[in-house]
Amino acid sequence: MNSNVDRVNMMESDDIGKVIWKFAIPGIIASLISAAYNIVDTAFVGFLNDTLAMGAVSVVFPLFILINAIGQMIGVGSSSYIARLLGAKDKEEADKVASTAIISAIVLGGVFTILILIFLEPLLKLLGATDSIMPYALEYAKPIAIGASLPILIPTMANIVRSEGNIKVSANVVAISAVINIILDPIFMFGLDMGVAGAAVATVLSQCVSVAILLIYFISKKGYLKVSISNFRFSKDIYKQILSVGFSTFLTQGLISISMGLLNIAAKPYGEALIAALGISLKLSSLVIFVVLGYNQGFQPIASYNYGAKNYGKLRQSIKISIKRTTIFSTLATIVLMVFAPSAIHLFSNDPEVINIGVKTLRTTILMYPLLGFTQMYAALYQSLGMPKQALLVGTSRQGLFFVPIVFILPSIIGMEGVLLTQPIADLLTVMVTAVFAYKTNKILKDKECDDENGYTINELSEI
Repeated sequence: MNSNVDRVNMMESDDIGKVIWKFAIPGIIASLISAAYNIVDTAFVGFLNDTLAMGAVSVVFPLFILINAIGQMIGVGSSSYIARLLGAKDKEEADKVASTAIISAIVLGGVFTILILIFLEPLLKLLGATDSIMPYALEYAKPIAIGASLPILIPTMANIVRSEGNIKVSANVVAISAVINIILDPIFMFGLDMGVAGAAVATVLSQCVSVAILLIYFISKKGYLKVSISNFRFSKDIYKQILSVGFSTFLTQGLISISMGLLNIAAKPYGEALIAALGISLKLSSLVIFVVLGYNQGFQPIASYNYGAKNYGKLRQSIKISIKRTTIFSTLATIVLMVFAPSAIHLFSNDPEVINIGVKTLRTTILMYPLLGFTQMYAALYQSLGMPKQALLVGTSRQGLFFVPIVFILPSIIGMEGVLLTQPIADLLTVMVTAVFAYKTNKILKDKECDDENGYTINELSEI
């Protein structure tokens, strides 16, 4: 237990840059492994040498994102609240929140498994499946649907583990799951001749391992938080706190799913090759996103804790350091993907049409990625501080507020180029919105740091 207390106390350290690295590195490693799994998984599907199978993966992926969004809603919302409670030294309430969140995730997981299985085919049509792709999409989606409760439970428990400062356990779960998935892919796809369905079965089995590890962690009481049925509370206040922050995450993730579906629909008139290319580009560009999100996993509990403890100077310092680090990474990663785009696309397909379209798609998609760290860091910050309005607006701008109208309008005006340009234009507008909020937030935090008694109250941050 002492090591858990030490992790909590570490968040008050003066060397905030070093502490963020200690918290972030396991998350970054886990995210890199997870991104690598996504790429390897897609590459294995590419070995089937079937553009329709690749298109099926592209169509089903938004459904997986949508399922995961439920878990992220509960996990991010509860972890933000828990970290703030720990910063305020209220462990008893933090135990109740953790228990309530996990039990609620188990119940919701069962409900969504049933719903998705009932409405699977209509969902796939909404996500852009063509008549040619649909048989492959159903084959791939059915195992994912059966295991739909798993990607709800995993992010819920993993985020709660992070909230108590135990980033390593959370990261190890992701890493172990990804490695198992990579091992099982060729066994089920080629050894057992299950094709694209084998990739889905491998994913579900690896997720079962993740859930088992996390449940053992809580049941064996290895963590700082005490999770038990007796701590469960059907409390309006707890759910309100979870949803006030978590709903913006759900909406953000849900809009990613919707935007990917809309992009697939917009790509339909230009053939299955473009749908496949969009899926490949998404997996490759996710390398950048996953690392930034992995870093933010380390940043968030520190931000929440210092905000709850009213250590505004450390909070401002952690923001500056994190923006600098994520921007440097995002810029370097964008340059690498731009230069090696042809080789990267070729890893997933031998179809000349897919390769040609894929190179252009990837390079266009990542045009604004050097500023991805800036926008994602502030989205994470507002979640951490329990500021739902700001988290909602900044978090939903990229894939919702700007993306949705652009994807409806631009392709109808300039055709396929409009499909490709939708994301970078939405990214540019998101940067502008984030900059406005960032300026106001930093001004309030600076005033608060200079004069804690006469400056702003915590609630006044929510008014920016």
